[in-house]
Amino acid sequence: AFQMAARLAMKEGMAACLPVLLEPVMKVEIVTPSDATSKIIALIPQRRGQILGYDARPDWPGWDVVEATMPQAEIGDLIIELRSATAGVASYRAVFDHMAELTGRLADDAMNTNGKAA
Repeated sequence: AFQMAARLAMKEGMAACLPVLLEPVMKVEIVTPSDATSKIIALIPQRRGQILGYDARPDWPGWDVVEATMPQAEIGDLIIELRSATAGVASYRAVFDHMAELTGRLADDAMNTNGKAA
């Protein structure tokens, strides 16, 4: 009886509070040769990322640093694409930046995937 009451209360409460689905967004710093910077800049929006800027790396002539934010879900195989675009020499570093609301088709896909797993 207590479990049923708790289940009903959660169902009613969740509908009343209008929950949102959040995903972690990482700040990414990509180090790449200057001649491959344009490829890297084109790659970031394909992974739902936003470019914050890029600049020449002062201590390494011929190298650039590209800064961007990117959802953590898109970073899983990022190194493969970076290495492919730069003949195996690019690298990246990612740190947590913030949480962002997941909307539309992506939120529906996440809810359907998690609903089937549960």
